[in-house]
Amino acid sequence: MSLPAVAIILCAAAGPLLVMVVYSFLAPGDYGNVKWEFSTEGWVSVFLERDIFDDTLGWADAHLSIFWRSLSLSLITTVVTLVIGVPTAWFIATRPDGKREFWLFLITVPFWTNLLVRTIAIQELIRAEGVINLVLLKLGVIQEPIQMMFTNFAIGFGMSYVYLPLMVLPVYAAVEKLDFRLVEAAHDLYASRWTAFRRIIMPLIKPGVIAGSILVFIPSLGAYVTPRVLGGGKNLMFGNLIELQFGQGRNWPLGAALSLTLMVAVMVALIFYVRVTSREARNG
Repeated sequence: MSLPAVAIILCAAAGPLLVMVVYSFLAPGDYGNVKWEFSTEGWVSVFLERDIFDDTLGWADAHLSIFWRSLSLSLITTVVTLVIGVPTAWFIATRPDGKREFWLFLITVPFWTNLLVRTIAIQELIRAEGVINLVLLKLGVIQEPIQMMFTNFAIGFGMSYVYLPLMVLPVYAAVEKLDFRLVEAAHDLYASRWTAFRRIIMPLIKPGVIAGSILVFIPSLGAYVTPRVLGGGKNLMFGNLIELQFGQGRNWPLGAALSLTLMVAVMVALIFYVRVTSREARNG
């Protein structure tokens, strides 16, 4: 009975992954594709590059810069969504039962729209003639439009908006299960709001915070559409670099090696999440 499901998993998940593994150990073709010759050049080129004159190896500064930008913007996006998402989830969870569905509905509405459409909407906000610049000009705060498009700020702003619901929903689920009598008891024992939040609330909602952080960090690390539209092709991220190798770069083995490198980074994040949640469950 499970044979059809197993076949689908093998063909749809394991099959493409196996293709990427095989391609990463082959030589690049002259016009894309691969040559069926064993080579580790794809993996070497992930972090290193050969000098065009003497063939010596050195650090691939462009790749390292893109890796660092992807990691830093993903961490910034996670922190921003966490700062905004926790108060939002708390607000929703403390509404009367009949009104929580309405606020959750507003949080999930963006998912009804295509990611590209949402990214273009962000573009209309932050471009030179966009809403933000127009409002600031009308108020006299600035004298000329601020250049926000095609910057790291634009990418971080766009990803924070796109992935915010992925932070709010897990944190909301954790806050909803919180026994608020514990918070009242802390206040009865003269605990300040900050102490109650740090010693009572945060440890209890930590699984939701960790889950939300993982759900935001992983897609941010491999984001393609948002950096492509808001970065203008100048501020590449990991996903853009992979697409570039399979497109204009015509270096499929390097693209495959980069894809597997990204997958390993995602697996490390997931293993961290599983270990933390398992430890919390044992301690609980």
